[in-house]
Amino acid sequence: MIPPLDKNDIARWLGGIVPAWTLLDSDSFAALHRPPSMGRSAIRLATDLSAEEAARSVMLRNALVVLAAAAKPPGLKLTSTGNLSRKVVAAMFGRLDWPGLDRNVILQMHKVINEPDFPPLYFVRNLLEAARLVRKHNDHLVPSPAGRKVLDGSTLLTLQASLFEAAFWRIDLGYFSRGFLGSWPQDHIGLVLWSLSVAANDWTEPAQLVRLCTIPIEEMLRRPHDIAQYALEGMILRPLVAFGLVEHREDPIPGQRFGTRDFYRKSPLFDHFLKFDVNLQTDGVVRH
Repeated sequence: MIPPLDKNDIARWLGGIVPAWTLLDSDSFAALHRPPSMGRSAIRLATDLSAEEAARSVMLRNALVVLAAAAKPPGLKLTSTGNLSRKVVAAMFGRLDWPGLDRNVILQMHKVINEPDFPPLYFVRNLLEAARLVRKHNDHLVPSPAGRKVLDGSTLLTLQASLFEAAFWRIDLGYFSRGFLGSWPQDHIGLVLWSLSVAANDWTEPAQLVRLCTIPIEEMLRRPHDIAQYALEGMILRPLVAFGLVEHREDPIPGQRFGTRDFYRKSPLFDHFLKFDVNLQTDGVVRH
């Protein structure tokens, strides 16, 4: 299972940490590379969230706000480039949320705010399209038949699962990591999620989680700075926070006025929403 890289480089980067995924047998390792909706996948997503559990998901709330707005005729106006219009962005600016969002910073950085400048709207619109819950009609975005079923309540319980699979298996999350390492570590998201399920029970820094939960690649080993942890945070951990599956904490650094240390751990929703059918190398017993 170890990638064909220089073992000394890998050992140096790991610093004595043993990745959680190395415990899996070969069949489970392969099955975790398949999305939940594909046959022989080792991942199952819950579709029976309670109202209290659903309320933990900022992503779910954002999606419902945008879907409801798109359902009002004539829909949400699109520009010639395919983005939502500035008028739509302005209307959504105070309604959508995102972990760590600072609207004042966005206002300071942009004289005018286009859709890609506002992550909550840009991301959820792409998610709704990837999940086939909205469609383009002339120059507007409107709910698809599947999206209307969500709004009338008939498929509301499956919305979190639909959005989750679209987020991690259908769209490129490099938007959140500035493309540091291409599609890594999203390209093995199933392994990352299972590894988090066994390694993120307590508050843990991303520098440790990235070593416990990801497969190293040559490009990250060559970089002078440890950018792997930032790729994990941007592409995986912060979106998981938005889905209500991971909690985030910032602690001040003694002696530094502005610096903080980030910590992450699973939320109570994680183990209910994500189920894994895997075997370990040692005894073949399903653990989680």
